[in-house]
Amino acid sequence: MAARLVNYPSLGNYWKLVKSDRVVQNIGMTREHRKNFLLSSIKMAVATLSSRVLGFAREILMAKLFGASGLTDAYQIAFRIPNMLRDLFAEGSFSSAFVPIFTSAKKDGDEHARKLLWSMAIVLLAITSIVCLLIFIFAPQIIQVLTNELFTSDVNRFELSVLLTRMMSPFLAFVSVAALFMGVLNTYKMFFAPAMAPAVFNIIMIIAMVTLPKYLEAKNLHPIISLGIGVLVGGFFQMLIQVPMLFSKGLVKVDGIDLFSSDVKEILKRMSIGTIGVAATQINLLVSTFLATGTVVGAVSWLQYAFRLFQFPVGILGVSIGNSNLVYFSELWRGGKEDEAKAALQTSYITSLFVLMPAMALMFALAQDCVAISFQRGAFGLDDTKMVTEALYAYLFGLPFYGLYKVFSPSFYTLDKPKIPVIISSIAVGINIVFCFSLVGTYGFKILAMGTSVSMIFIILVQSILLFKLLDLRLNFFFPLRFFKIGLSSLLAFYATQYVRGHFPNNIFSTLDNLAAFVTAACAGAIAYVIVLSVLGDYVLIQRFLNKIIRRN
Repeated sequence: MAARLVNYPSLGNYWKLVKSDRVVQNIGMTREHRKNFLLSSIKMAVATLSSRVLGFAREILMAKLFGASGLTDAYQIAFRIPNMLRDLFAEGSFSSAFVPIFTSAKKDGDEHARKLLWSMAIVLLAITSIVCLLIFIFAPQIIQVLTNELFTSDVNRFELSVLLTRMMSPFLAFVSVAALFMGVLNTYKMFFAPAMAPAVFNIIMIIAMVTLPKYLEAKNLHPIISLGIGVLVGGFFQMLIQVPMLFSKGLVKVDGIDLFSSDVKEILKRMSIGTIGVAATQINLLVSTFLATGTVVGAVSWLQYAFRLFQFPVGILGVSIGNSNLVYFSELWRGGKEDEAKAALQTSYITSLFVLMPAMALMFALAQDCVAISFQRGAFGLDDTKMVTEALYAYLFGLPFYGLYKVFSPSFYTLDKPKIPVIISSIAVGINIVFCFSLVGTYGFKILAMGTSVSMIFIILVQSILLFKLLDLRLNFFFPLRFFKIGLSSLLAFYATQYVRGHFPNNIFSTLDNLAAFVTAACAGAIAYVIVLSVLGDYVLIQRFLNKIIRRN
């Protein structure tokens, strides 16, 4: 019988409940679990922030050196192939399938856990190595399938894309094993150090762009090949950097390998079922890539730069909250603590909205400033800024839903319902394809970004309805009073930001002027958000949350 959830507390009382020494009766989540969840999310967010800042610096440097052109389109398309598969094997269906089962395996002892870890590592490495080999062999055919004739008709651009695809293909194997290590360490409540591993990748990418272009030019090779070298080496070290942490937990000792154990088979079964479900975003991006190559030269790069800006808050906040939720929700649900598991899920849901809705509001108000400050220099011109801004607006409609996707989708695997995300996402992909093909001729490349947002909104709406039924939730699980408080506060923050920004001249040629206007307006929006929450009675959370971070540091 489903457990009962009643009388959820206001957002402002969360931290009071965390600090209490009793089990929180009306939430169902213990003080210790709530505190651990919040601290884990904070640690992961800090680590992810470091990585995302470095990743953003990488994109800024790339925009300055290479701009947005047919050659950058060639790189973006080449990298999209292993990157899409990375999301499937590493950050998508594999993580969702592996973590709950590994959590259960740990209960049977360290020997069982180690055996599952290294058995799965061998299987995963074998699968991804085969895929890498196929990518290397069939790179020309893959590029032809993914792009329009307008792209392939340029022989130099096509050949460069094929070369980069082959060069970066091993990245998939490296980063998939890195994600396996990260998932294992997360189950041991190690969130900060594994989340820092992608920072190593970004550092190596930056070093490659700074040091290799002149050397490549001297060898009569295009400087953009430095990106391919950086991806390959960076992926390898992203995997290698986590090995010492496995040593610290005593996980490197191999107690035997069983490649055909029931746990391995179950992980592969869930992984195969979930691949389509978790692939919705990537399939949408591939559709966008194909259609973008048929619009105008540079469209692929414009969409990618816009998506990078859009991913910044999702990557820092949404992924951190989602990964923490996966671990705690799996642990609580499989431990028979249904009330606490549901409370963990709702905490993740509200926390995602709490940070992503104001982020969406501020980015909407300051979209052009975001693009200009980030990318407009060197080879990246004013026209590029305008095009990226148009795409960014379209992506931002789906910002909160991307964060919720990181929370909701993996939950179905813990509930042993892996087919549900598959079915929902398959329908969403169809909606996106019809939407984009129907409107791209009229509205151009920017409608492709809107199609991605529309499909994600559809996924979250359907997943919410099904979770509502599967967990026997009440309506106030998704629409408590604080939901409306967050929405109203975010809306007023948008208007405050827009109002303050309107009092500054729109000097699109001066990065310094833009930066001053951006910082002032963003601070005004953030202050407005905090003030409105305070008036509505939810400021306590912010105050306690910041105090806890300060004391922790």
